[in-house]
Amino acid sequence: MTRTSSSLILKYVLNKQVPLDLMFHALADPTRRVIVERLSRGSASVRALARPLDMSLSAVVQHLQVLEATGLVRSEKVGRVRTCRIEPEALRAAEQWIAERRASWQHRLDRLGEVLAEPPEAPDQGQGRNS
Repeated sequence: MTRTSSSLILKYVLNKQVPLDLMFHALADPTRRVIVERLSRGSASVRALARPLDMSLSAVVQHLQVLEATGLVRSEKVGRVRTCRIEPEALRAAEQWIAERRASWQHRLDRLGEVLAEPPEAPDQGQGRNS
């Protein structure tokens, strides 16, 4: 794949709604989670993001491209400095999905707790017993 076709694919992905599985795939990488954590405290330049990671700028840019493709991060270049920021709406989509799963399981666990709290039924006297 040429660099130009990679750029075209990336631009296409950036303009489309990306499924949650790609977002979770992006967040599965520890380096990208560190970047998201840092950006959740405020915007930062690529250089500032790279410094604590002990990575080259190009490696950090590659991670940022993955995060940008999912919509979690946006960046803009002013002069020679590329500044990145978190996209809260993208995180809200993941939070909503997780909250829905949590609610479903919480309901199931509540019901299980109710069943376990019920006194056991007494066995029927005389049925199924050979004396």
